[in-house]
Amino acid sequence: MATGVTACDAIVSSFTDFKLKRGEFNVRYFIYHIKNKKSIQIEKTGGEKSTYDDFVSDLPENDCRYGLIDLDFETKDGRPTSKMVFISWNPDTAPVMSKMIYSGSKEVIKSALAGVGIHINATDYSELDFEESILPVVRKFA
Repeated sequence: MATGVTACDAIVSSFTDFKLKRGEFNVRYFIYHIKNKKSIQIEKTGGEKSTYDDFVSDLPENDCRYGLIDLDFETKDGRPTSKMVFISWNPDTAPVMSKMIYSGSKEVIKSALAGVGIHINATDYSELDFEESILPVVRKFA
């Protein structure tokens, strides 16, 4: 579904710095929002010391967002590792129009974040539970 929403240039440039852990984008995560139904922009960043719980708490309870997090975890055999994970937060309690725009514009931001191999869709906080929902998915890619 074409929504006419575009990704602002700052998303691509900040993502490059994020992957390389340099400059002001040596951060743990990004939260993105759609501004004025036209442009996907960075809404928040979580500092290098931020946790997955901080990321989840920055997602609004009743509105949609996209998120990108550099997730630290242990593989099944106990090795520490990290992976970049894209999360599409589309809660059931969000307004219908917001859910439609975010769902229809997801491919725009995914293409701007080229190289992120793990994509997760979540519609309530139980689907963001680290141990039960997120960890089993990311371990498949470790």
